[in-house]
Amino acid sequence: MIDNNDDYIHLLKQIKMQIQEARIKSAMSINQELIRLYWNIGRQIVENQERVNWGFGFVEKLSKDLQNLFPGIKGFSRTNLFLMRQFFLKSTKVHQLGGQIAHTGIPMELLNIPWRHTIVLMEKFENIEDILWYAQKTIENGWSRSALEDAIKSGTSKRLGKAITNFQQKLPAPQSRLAQETLKNPYNFDFLSLSLGFRESELEQGLLDHIQKFLLELGDGFAFIARQYNIKVNNNDYYLDLLFYHLKLRCYCVVELKTTNFKPEYVGKLNFYLSVLDSTIKQPHDNPTIGMLLCKTKDKLVVEYALQDVEKPIGVSEYETKIFESLPENFKNSLPSIEDIEEEFKKKI
Repeated sequence: MIDNNDDYIHLLKQIKMQIQEARIKSAMSINQELIRLYWNIGRQIVENQERVNWGFGFVEKLSKDLQNLFPGIKGFSRTNLFLMRQFFLKSTKVHQLGGQIAHTGIPMELLNIPWRHTIVLMEKFENIEDILWYAQKTIENGWSRSALEDAIKSGTSKRLGKAITNFQQKLPAPQSRLAQETLKNPYNFDFLSLSLGFRESELEQGLLDHIQKFLLELGDGFAFIARQYNIKVNNNDYYLDLLFYHLKLRCYCVVELKTTNFKPEYVGKLNFYLSVLDSTIKQPHDNPTIGMLLCKTKDKLVVEYALQDVEKPIGVSEYETKIFESLPENFKNSLPSIEDIEEEFKKKI
């Protein structure tokens, strides 16, 4: 039967892929045309205000007239027209700074993201450099609007690429730059609920309990492989906290978690782990394994000395998390129990 025919199944897969690609291209094309329309409307608003000296009142009239002319089309509210005006003005700043501009005059980064993403960026930032940075990361990582908002809220632009590493010395140029840009400092683990004096195992478990948020914080490209990954050397067992594979860097990544301040001896142990992995699981097409040390705090100079003569590529970052202190016993005893609350509630109904 044709249902089980290999040639037919292969043909069906090919056509399915072509349809999906065409839909994506069509959506991108529609979005670009919309962005061009909004930019042109913004340009005409600015030019007419300057030429005829119209105030902002005419924008409100323009909005009403456009909505009457196109009753079934959204996007011509007074607020959106002002955003179009702002969009045009922001674009001219990019041109003045020598940024990459499409032939229409629109920054390439903003031409290739949805309008609602651009609105978020214009509302959050005055600085055009910040707007373009987050727009570019949206394109690279395929961020949804909520993911973009989360990235802005956590200050990703100020943290990305800030880890202390020896990548420049230990990795070839293209790989070292990309690896450096992949690591953050500090990492934000505010999604965890940890008590004062938490152990490494509790930190590790908490991250895995919130693996989706953890992967989002790590950034695009990290694929989780194992927790407490076992390696053997002459019948001696060693366990790596977390093992990942990075799809863009094309390498294994070992993440070691510490609940103390950075200590130089941590680097030696991680260097050993990386050597073992490069000799055992790394394949010829893989790049050298990278190590990531996440510590409570670190002294920059101490870390730099510790990494100076290490053979393997290692990065060191801090992390931040909310700490919930336990209530003192005498205070606990003064609080009503669940049973007391339920009994009191019954009396009142």
